[in-house]
Amino acid sequence: MENRLPSSDKQFVESLIPQKFPFVMVSELAEYSENHLISGFTIEEENIFVSNGIFQASGLIEHQAQSVALHTGYQFYLLGKQAPTGYIGAIKSFEAEALPKINDVLKTEVSILNEMMGVTLVEIVTKINNEIIAKSQMKTVVKD
Repeated sequence: MENRLPSSDKQFVESLIPQKFPFVMVSELAEYSENHLISGFTIEEENIFVSNGIFQASGLIEHQAQSVALHTGYQFYLLGKQAPTGYIGAIKSFEAEALPKINDVLKTEVSILNEMMGVTLVEIVTKINNEIIAKSQMKTVVKD
């Protein structure tokens, strides 16, 4: 099986997560390892989380959660399996220093801190032009 990485092929990236248009908040898989991932996403005007040209905090949280889902989806892809559905189990912390604008490119780094029995604890940092705009720590749960 071919490991297609890194990939900015939007269709391939979308095939790795359970969300579908217009609710897709990742468009690039820049780096992957067992405990790490960097995703990308460009804010477009028609995005459902854009209001008055600004990508809302709720969109940032969803983008971060989908970045975790992208990590899981790529793991399953490497195993030849379909991506599972997952949920945000808990948001331990979330801080937004700034909200992105239309055409901003988000780069989000996911660090897997702990994974056990379908529950994953992650630390997530989102940047624009190498400047941190948001940080979070959350638990995600994969549906059985």
